[in-house]
Amino acid sequence: MVYAPVFWYTALFYGITMKQIFSAGVVVFAQENDRTEYLLLHYPAGHWDLPKGKIEEGETKQETALRELYEETRLHTKLKNGFEEELYYYFHDFKGNKVKKTVYFFVGQTEKQEIIISEEHQGYDWLPYGPALKQLTFECAKELLKKAHKFIESNKKK
Repeated sequence: MVYAPVFWYTALFYGITMKQIFSAGVVVFAQENDRTEYLLLHYPAGHWDLPKGKIEEGETKQETALRELYEETRLHTKLKNGFEEELYYYFHDFKGNKVKKTVYFFVGQTEKQEIIISEEHQGYDWLPYGPALKQLTFECAKELLKKAHKFIESNKKK
């Protein structure tokens, strides 16, 4: 399915107009000697999160996830079949308007751990599951990592 990047809609509750944004991202992992590490990005606002970005007009969720990963890190990956999670949250934009952001996440493995981060970030880290879970700032990202880790571990045993 192809998404428009941003649109306005009338919220059924409160009858107000609300902006909605769609994004996509990747839970990126690398495995070395039976050790799985996850890529986290450090944002200038101070939080740690996963690579993601806005869906551009005409793109699929998967295309956006791969494009954003490359733009933010210069990494390439293939998305693993069988994992897609949707999360959403609300925030206020710089004009004070309430915005609903929906983000679709996929899982991708990479062999390369050296990355070149974009100007959108101030750092990155590759961390094993436990430390990565602690490092992530937002609860929704932690819950996502739990699901992705379970998916990755269950597929290693096959």
